[in-house]
Amino acid sequence: MTADGDDRHATAPHAPVLVDEVVRFLSGRGTVLDVTVGAGGHAEALLDAGVERVVGIDRDPDALALASTRLAARGDRFVAMASVFSDLDEEELQLDRPVDGVLYDLGVSSMQLDRAERGFSYRSDAPLDMRMGPGAGDPGPTAADLVNTLPERELADVLFRFGEERRSRRIAAAIVRQRPISTTDQLAGIVVSAVGRRPGGPHPARRTFQALRIAVNRELEELAASLPQAVALLGPGGRVVVISYHSLEDGIVKRAFRDDERLEVLTKKPIVAGVDEVERNPRARSAKLRAAERRAA
Repeated sequence: MTADGDDRHATAPHAPVLVDEVVRFLSGRGTVLDVTVGAGGHAEALLDAGVERVVGIDRDPDALALASTRLAARGDRFVAMASVFSDLDEEELQLDRPVDGVLYDLGVSSMQLDRAERGFSYRSDAPLDMRMGPGAGDPGPTAADLVNTLPERELADVLFRFGEERRSRRIAAAIVRQRPISTTDQLAGIVVSAVGRRPGGPHPARRTFQALRIAVNRELEELAASLPQAVALLGPGGRVVVISYHSLEDGIVKRAFRDDERLEVLTKKPIVAGVDEVERNPRARSAKLRAAERRAA
C-alpha cells in the first residue's frame, strides 16, 4: 500500500512493497494473518515461501475479491475474510490454534487510488468519499461529510495532525468559505487556490487528502487498537510485521512494540526500501518495516 495519492505514484504498477523483507521474517510458518490483504501480493509471496495458510483480512470488498481471484489456485491455503483489523476476534477468524505471524501493510492501496470513483485521489474528479469499505459495508462519514460539517478550527486540527500540513489553518479557512464541497476536484482546486503550487513539486493537496483519508477511516485509532490483539493471537515465537508509510503510523508501531513486555523487537531501526526497489516501485519510497517476536511464556 502507500501513504497518499502523490503524482509521482500515478504511473507505478500495483506491486507490494518490501516483499523480500516480509518473506524473510515470515517464511515457512504455519498460519499467517495478512490483515490488510489488498490485492494479495504479500499473501502470494508468503504462500510461495512455504507458509501453510494465509488468512487475508480487508475491509474493502473489492480488494477481497481481487485477492480471492488471484489466489484461487491455492485452495484452502488462502482464506479471505471481510473485517476491520481493529477487531481480530479469534472465533470469527476460525482460528483453532495460535497464529505464527501477523502482517500489516498500512495506508491506501494503489488500486484504491487508481479507481477514481473511490474519491481517494486528487488526480481525477469523483465524489469526495475516501471510505476504504464503501457503501453498506462502511456506513461512516465520508470526506465530504467532514469538510462540510467540521468547524474551521477542528478541520484545521485534522489537517495538521493527520496530514502534518503546516498551512492547515489557511486551507481550512478556504474550505469553509467555499462550502458545500462534493468532489475531489473541487477540494483540490480550493487547496491550490489557498496555497499556490510550485512547478515540479508535489501537489499541494497531497497532505490534505491524506489527512482526510486517515480521519474518515480512523486509521490511527484502528492501528493502536489492533496491535495488542495481534500480539495476543501469536504463539511463542510468532511474529508481527508492520509496514507503515508516515511518521504517525510508524510512531504508534514503535511505541507499541517497545512497551509490550510480550514482545522482543527484531528491528532496532525500521527497514526501508533500497534504491533499486524505489526505482521499480515509487510507492515504496516512504515505506518503513518494523518486526517483533512473541516471547516464550
